[in-house]
Amino acid sequence: MNDWKGRVTVEELTEVADNLKLLGDITRLTMLSLLQEREWCVCEFVEIFDISQPAISQHLRKLRAQGIVKESKRGQWVHYSLNVEDKPYIQAVLGQMPDSKTILSRLNKKLIISVCE
Repeated sequence: MNDWKGRVTVEELTEVADNLKLLGDITRLTMLSLLQEREWCVCEFVEIFDISQPAISQHLRKLRAQGIVKESKRGQWVHYSLNVEDKPYIQAVLGQMPDSKTILSRLNKKLIISVCE
């Protein structure tokens, strides 16, 4: 990605706009905020957000398609981690988000310990 001090192409601006649109969804923004501290399994996100596994997977699919998260499969479970080293504008947004303990508390959830290993 361009360092933004030189010329920025329309394609680069379009990519940034598309990526920031993904962060406009509270579920995806919360997922990314949680992913700042560690990788998470789909099953953990189902528990946290109280939505179906297919809905969680759809959110993660969109993030993965833009290269914002990466996945690793472990048996039947898929774990996700943050992949924004080349996206300083996303890092800046996530830098303003609360830590996972605060997020989970606000969602009335206890610290999730992975049961899918």
